[in-house]
Amino acid sequence: MRGLKVPSFYSRMLKEKIDLLLSDCFDQRPDLFLIDFSISENNEISVSIDGDNGVKVEDCMFISREIEGNLDRDEIDFSLKVASCGATSPLIKARQYSKHYGRTLSIKTSDDQYEGKLTSANEKFINIVWKVREPKPIGKGKITVEKSIDIDYNQIKEAKVKVKF
Repeated sequence: MRGLKVPSFYSRMLKEKIDLLLSDCFDQRPDLFLIDFSISENNEISVSIDGDNGVKVEDCMFISREIEGNLDRDEIDFSLKVASCGATSPLIKARQYSKHYGRTLSIKTSDDQYEGKLTSANEKFINIVWKVREPKPIGKGKITVEKSIDIDYNQIKEAKVKVKF
């Protein structure tokens, strides 16, 4: 079968096998978690992971070895790429937010856009705070006011960590 496109039946079997292998990997390493994985028509397997304490090259190697060591290249020709989420990648899973406490996030919802410091994250929503200049209630001039909002994960269309250099 080398070099040939694999029928969808085999693709489903391959996907199920990789699902099981990934599940086993994350059972062994509960600090790591899956962000996404896909298999192209040409059996290019792409796995994206994240970790509660970040992801090291060794973590990607661990996942890669577990998958490659349990797939037979004589049965099916494939390529494998295991990578961590980049610093500029959107936050997709609720679990990703907790490691970014105190960092500035840029968040798009269906109604609005926000940029603020992440102060809390739980299983239902996040809270961010930011400062704005507003007119004084009495008299001329402006004052700095701290604003805060809770945003439900279901409302978030895109969230990214603002990287500062």
